[in-house]
Amino acid sequence: MSRIRKHPVGMWLMALVVCLPAVAMAQQGKPVAKPAVPTSASTTPVPFVSAHAADFRVPSAANAWGGPRTAADATLSDEVVSYTIKATLDPDAHTVDAVEHMTWRNRSKRPISKVYFHLYLNAFENPGSLYFTERRMFAGSGSSRGAAVLKKGQWGYIDLKSVVQGGQKVAWHFVHPDGGPKTDHTVVEFDLPKAIPAGGTMALDIAFHDKLPRVVERTGWFGKFHLVAQWFPKIGVLELPGERGATQVRWNVHAFHYHSEFYADYGNYDVTMTVPKNYIVGAVGVEQGKPAIQGNTATWHFVQHDVEDFAWVAAPDYGRQFTTWTGPGSPKVTVEVIYPPEYKMDAQPILEATTKALTYFSDTLGPYPYKTVTAVVPPYNASEAGGMEYPTFFTADAFTDVTPGTASRYMLDFVTIHEFGHGYFMGILGSNEFEEPMLDEGMNRFWDDRMLAHLHEGLHLTTPFLRWLGIDPSITGAEMGRMIGVLGFNFPSDPLDENSWDRMSNTSYGSVYMRTEATMVTLQNLLGHKVMGEAIKAYYERWKFRHPSAADLRTVLEQVSGKPKLVDRIFDEEVYGTRRIDDRVVGMHSEWLGPRPGNFVKDGKRVTTTRAEVDKIVAAARKAWQKAHPGNTTDGPYLWRNYVTVMRDGAAVPETLEVTFADGSSKTVAWTDGSRWKRFHWDTPSKVVSAQLDPEHKIMLDANMLNNSYTVKANPAAAHRWAADFASLVKSFYTFVVTL
Repeated sequence: MSRIRKHPVGMWLMALVVCLPAVAMAQQGKPVAKPAVPTSASTTPVPFVSAHAADFRVPSAANAWGGPRTAADATLSDEVVSYTIKATLDPDAHTVDAVEHMTWRNRSKRPISKVYFHLYLNAFENPGSLYFTERRMFAGSGSSRGAAVLKKGQWGYIDLKSVVQGGQKVAWHFVHPDGGPKTDHTVVEFDLPKAIPAGGTMALDIAFHDKLPRVVERTGWFGKFHLVAQWFPKIGVLELPGERGATQVRWNVHAFHYHSEFYADYGNYDVTMTVPKNYIVGAVGVEQGKPAIQGNTATWHFVQHDVEDFAWVAAPDYGRQFTTWTGPGSPKVTVEVIYPPEYKMDAQPILEATTKALTYFSDTLGPYPYKTVTAVVPPYNASEAGGMEYPTFFTADAFTDVTPGTASRYMLDFVTIHEFGHGYFMGILGSNEFEEPMLDEGMNRFWDDRMLAHLHEGLHLTTPFLRWLGIDPSITGAEMGRMIGVLGFNFPSDPLDENSWDRMSNTSYGSVYMRTEATMVTLQNLLGHKVMGEAIKAYYERWKFRHPSAADLRTVLEQVSGKPKLVDRIFDEEVYGTRRIDDRVVGMHSEWLGPRPGNFVKDGKRVTTTRAEVDKIVAAARKAWQKAHPGNTTDGPYLWRNYVTVMRDGAAVPETLEVTFADGSSKTVAWTDGSRWKRFHWDTPSKVVSAQLDPEHKIMLDANMLNNSYTVKANPAAAHRWAADFASLVKSFYTFVVTL
């Protein structure tokens, strides 16, 4: 199925009727009246990026985002924005009051008179938000996160108290760049009293008040635990021509959709958080000295440059465990785990998994550039807070059984590695998770499992008792990716390079993780493991701190592999398309090429040979052959013509066909053209007894490997493969929970 394009107005009118109380709530606290447009501003407004932006096929310009970063650059990123925030947490009311001083640089060659900010917490203010509207729309279309039910006193929101530019009040109002319901307040427009000239810098002072929701969609509170994420007014991204498909200056500032994460400029964060003095705080970045105690409060101070976001956690009675890590080209890294008492046993395994990930990602992609990594274990009954990534900071999962070799330990390790890995694919590469979730979730998943394969770690499908009996089957991450991303989504409804919300179902969005991995593993198998590693490393080196697109990934793969046609075929059919792959062996037979009875012309005369005469000729020839070749069981001097027919259902991918003959010999042939079907034949001394497509199982995207083989005798291998596929599919529940 091609992209879904539903007109937003009709889709949300019903939500407006249902949510009239929410509309009334939204009308309270009207913003400052809008002044006239400043005379110094351009009269042509800067447009929003399309609400359906996706399918990026034109590579970004070589100088996009300031060009590739080099060791000669003063900063890791082309720093665009800076935030200095002073925040105070009220843990009983679950509120944060803060003041924010932010500066932003206009990278364009035109003056800017209107700027746009995300107010993400308003996604949780009432049922009329775009987030809850889409959640109702996707109900019943597969499981997903963000399913928490908020009750009275558990809704969350962010209120702007004042916005000032150079001592002048800034007028503001809510806008809907994606055409969402008017009751959505997750994007706000600031009409600046003074326009920002081309290349100039804006400074704003913003006072705001947060009401955190009960933990939902990776933010909020549970008891005394507070995960403060997506909590401050954050400016959108001004994209320039040549950047991620842009042909003109445009604002990329999507609303908070049900299926989406985030995208922002790189910048600096200097944040202080005042909390009760018995609270532990962890956050993005480097802690600046010890907390300053004043009465019953403590003020914690964190600073981090060259990142896109800032989140923090505050809770009493939490433990902290530390280790350090060093690697070539990286600073000394402090690794910290913050955990509740009930999950103390998780701290050491999370430290170990994080340091292993630091080593692998640094060795295979590039040195880790920051000085800290902080992992947070959510408390019991707050799993919605687990499995979320921010720069240098992530939330892990929690298990009471962390015995090595168990499924729960594998899952704990995988979640840790996966969330750390986002620090590279979401953080350092700056992927746009709104529009191209495959570049973060999917590519990260692929690299995580490549790491686990390197460490020879898989998911054990057993129990301690079965292991004691010597029964210990396991499955690799790549195999799980195939079972869920291919078998579970046999006919993909949406392309991989589709945005987060223009999808048929929760299930389709979830397929981004596994189907991207299956696609990349298939490409890796066709290009070679070493070549794929070199290509992804080159992609990282070229695009770190620069927000690449799928077209940029495709270009690097083409250049490094030297096989642009193969790369383009996979991208056209699987990344930009929804082609199913199912290649199969459909027929096999053998024809004897010895003498036959019939009417023939011999020495210019027509003669007729009978069956008896043919049998006599054959018997004599075989006797002579066996005498000359004692012990040979073939048909002597006569050959067999063997036919094998293969067929494609869907996309064409390079295939290998291996056939085996009765004498034990075999032949291999490549099927690389785009033909719908192909018939191969060989003249050999023995009959063909079996045929196998993709004998090395390179094509992880093949929807049905059970029809890849054909044999003249009953072969239990097909049943065994079916059982393995079924067992893995049953276990897919674990992986689905892990990756979402």
